[in-house]
Amino acid sequence: MKNNNIGRFLVAAGLCLATTLSNAAAIHDAGQFTNVLARNDDGSTGLTSLGFTANFFGTNYTQLYVNNNGNVTFNSPLSTFTPFGLLNNSFPIIAPFFADVDTRNSVSDVVRYGTGSIGSRNVFGVNWINVGYFSTQADKLNSFQLILTDRSDTGAGNFDIQFNYDQILWETGSASGGANGFGGTPAAAGYTDGGANDFEFAGSRITRSFLDSNLASGLIHGSRNSNVLGQYNFEVRNGQVINPTVPEPETLALFGVGLLAAVAAGRRKSQAS
Repeated sequence: MKNNNIGRFLVAAGLCLATTLSNAAAIHDAGQFTNVLARNDDGSTGLTSLGFTANFFGTNYTQLYVNNNGNVTFNSPLSTFTPFGLLNNSFPIIAPFFADVDTRNSVSDVVRYGTGSIGSRNVFGVNWINVGYFSTQADKLNSFQLILTDRSDTGAGNFDIQFNYDQILWETGSASGGANGFGGTPAAAGYTDGGANDFEFAGSRITRSFLDSNLASGLIHGSRNSNVLGQYNFEVRNGQVINPTVPEPETLALFGVGLLAAVAAGRRKSQAS
């Protein structure tokens, strides 16, 4: 009887843990970002005001471009749809989920962006919430967000970068070699100043590494400088990111994988647009 009770406890704990880890709640205050990037594939906004000055590795920026494909750039818009390695890139980019987002299907939402506030701080935010993938697919939808926060209270040009992930069900568009949202050249995440300062999430451009179904490395299962799973915070002070590393998914998540295992055991575009 005691062994049966332990078994039932382990099953319940494992299921509870799996449920918690598979439902991130990192995206917040999304409704205040009301500017709309019309339904498109590979499109971008014009230069858009941040509302504050951001010192990003020694260059001060007050404007940026929001690109449909999961990133923002500073010098020019970016229509590239197949993610490249951020570590050797030649222009500045911040990319929470650089992949072939396609919002032309009415089931997909559009990309929304703008200035706002979180708490008492001014922010610039971009929502890629419930967005589909190329070509016009919406059987799987991703939800992720970029928040840039003015931290001039700590020094001129200081700001924070925050990547938020609530749902990652696809990783690749069909023009990037993918099929049904998987395989090919999957998404990349991270940032670079276009020079020597760059960071790319472990798992970038690796099949199925960022998906919710991957309890070991899925983006909703990890965090950085946050107690909210799916939320990654980077502090930029005096133009530099402080300790630009992302830990492995929390020990709790890995414990959950082991626990459940134990319980179980006793896209070319011109031709396709």
